[in-house]
Amino acid sequence: MIEVKGITKSYGNKKSEFQVLKGISLTIEDGDFAVILGASGSGKSTFLNIISGLERPDGGKVMYDETDITTLSDKDLTEFRKATIGFIFQQYYLLPNMNIDKNVKMGADLAGNKNYRAVIQAVGLEEKLHKYPGELSGGEQQRVSVARALAKQPKVLFLDEPTGALDEQTGRQVLDYICRLQKEYGFTMLMVTHNINIAEMANTVIKMNSGNISEVYTNETQKTAYEIGW
Repeated sequence: MIEVKGITKSYGNKKSEFQVLKGISLTIEDGDFAVILGASGSGKSTFLNIISGLERPDGGKVMYDETDITTLSDKDLTEFRKATIGFIFQQYYLLPNMNIDKNVKMGADLAGNKNYRAVIQAVGLEEKLHKYPGELSGGEQQRVSVARALAKQPKVLFLDEPTGALDEQTGRQVLDYICRLQKEYGFTMLMVTHNINIAEMANTVIKMNSGNISEVYTNETQKTAYEIGW
């Protein structure tokens, strides 16, 4: 379980300080699929970065069970992220001089996962192991980034606008892969998006506005990637 307690975050100096997060508290249950919605500037990406340990808050706590990651040293926080967390971003961040197999193996090596090719097969790229990122479509590259993140065998997967650079057909395909893998492996998943339709796929929906959480609700039924609007 992830518990966020009174998180605050500001940028700038005292003369021109901008408060991005204004004392946010939230609980995410193990195995949940939560979507964070909000307009640009609402603080949703900053919130995701803090929950995942990429940034430190100015105040408050982020608890993973009994561990408050805001109190960890930089070294221990890096080890925690390495052991616990996976990331998928809008940009693919693949290494262009490495083929698909080696890009995914990088993630697998962090967890000592020698069976990482099962994840490559799960995202439908087993026939392109020896292709390089530049030889793949955008959707295929995003599926490689999904495989790399899951090859780490994370307990929590964070996604920041994972379909933002994809067309509708490819976006639906990538979302379908991610959600099927989440159900199969049982990890917790938090996704930031501005696409309100994607929220219909989630169990928990968190709406943000001006640095605060304005609403949290649960979907009684979850739609698939092919049932939602776009």
